[in-house]
Amino acid sequence: MIEIIIQISYLVATALFILSLKFMNKPHTARMGVFFGVGGMTAAVVGTLLNPHIVGYEWIVVGLVIGTIIGVPLSWVPLTAVPQRTALSHAFGGLAAGLVGVAKYYLWLEEGALTQFRTGAIVLEILLGFLTFTGSLMAAGKLQEIIPTRPITYKGQNLINLALLSIAIIIGVYLVIHPEASFLFPALIVLSLLFGVLLIIPIGGADMPTVIALLNSYAGLAAVAMGFVLENKLLIAAGALDGSSGLILSIIMCRAMNRSFANVLFGAFGQLQTSAGTAEQRTVKSATAEDAAQIMENANSVVIIPGYGMAVAQAQHRVRDLYEHLTKRGVDVKFAIHPVAGRMPGHMNVLLAEAEIPYDRLIEMDDINPEMSEVDVALVIGANDVVNPAARHDKGSPIYGMPIIDADKAKTVLANKRSMNAGFAGIENELYYAQNTLMVFGDAKSTIGEMVKYFAGESGM
Repeated sequence: MIEIIIQISYLVATALFILSLKFMNKPHTARMGVFFGVGGMTAAVVGTLLNPHIVGYEWIVVGLVIGTIIGVPLSWVPLTAVPQRTALSHAFGGLAAGLVGVAKYYLWLEEGALTQFRTGAIVLEILLGFLTFTGSLMAAGKLQEIIPTRPITYKGQNLINLALLSIAIIIGVYLVIHPEASFLFPALIVLSLLFGVLLIIPIGGADMPTVIALLNSYAGLAAVAMGFVLENKLLIAAGALDGSSGLILSIIMCRAMNRSFANVLFGAFGQLQTSAGTAEQRTVKSATAEDAAQIMENANSVVIIPGYGMAVAQAQHRVRDLYEHLTKRGVDVKFAIHPVAGRMPGHMNVLLAEAEIPYDRLIEMDDINPEMSEVDVALVIGANDVVNPAARHDKGSPIYGMPIIDADKAKTVLANKRSMNAGFAGIENELYYAQNTLMVFGDAKSTIGEMVKYFAGESGM
């Protein structure tokens, strides 16, 4: 009877996970998708705890307490830190998979129960799990800027990485053929951990959205391998959903940057251009927040283009106030969203949704670009590489070919930025030197706040 209840709970959990992904596809059902996901995980945990083969619940309770102590503080992060928080989740998932693989290998080795199939599943679990663990830690470090965000490269790096991966695969194949060759097992673990580090350090910060999605895929595949090791169908199904969704998201991100997986993993995107020094000799035109407010007040249409600078300054609520003031004055206000704006997929969408900006005002890049030449004012808030015209014509630029929001085609461009420092790709932005661009320097929250004060003062007259 217990076994039937367990299988039913797993079946329900699998259905809820699938429905969760389905509801996540649309903004108005996304919250429901979260609840379905939580419900699915609850059903999975309850079903697992009913398993009669559990030796004792003491260690489960200990793990629950430790996990809660670590997990609750990790949930108290600002939205700007969600990307690195997500990377840490992938790291913990990969570590869990790797440790389960290690435990099962030595347990079955002692019992004489290692088969070639079991060893093959363990090898994949170890490789993907520990690679995801260290790779995700490196990604979190880059996002938190503990580690340099620009690529860390050295001569022959790709060759060394491929050699390490090849050696790990050869060891894995040998272990599958000879499961009892336990002296090689620690080497597989070390190589997997090392490869995860070396895989991520040459990748620049501008590629982090794709890297996070890719690591999500690796974590899912590690869970699939763990499912085969533990003979758990739910883990296989959940891992496959996680892995496939991460892979699809990675493909979407690569298309948004006009790049391939190989280019992301081995292209060292984000290196500072040596020729960028010539741009420093050019001058920019600047305006005050009040000047910018007056320009927008007299416009018929305004497109706001948010970026990571808005997220860092926590300016989304000020942006909503600006949106409301402009809308009351009859100005048509839209938000142009680039797929890789910010540091994780959907970053800007989440921030603007938090500020309760109507979702129908958020327009994807491909839909807004045909309208940009008719727009009176493009207000760029903290965005950099995703509006850089160099992507269209400069073949020497590391972002050449990346689709961008055509902010430069608007009649007037107002670019809010704290300084003239380069963005994540490490290059100058040609947009800032254009004839139709005015720089509005300052922290996004305070600068947009000054614009809002201007409108509030006007309305009080």
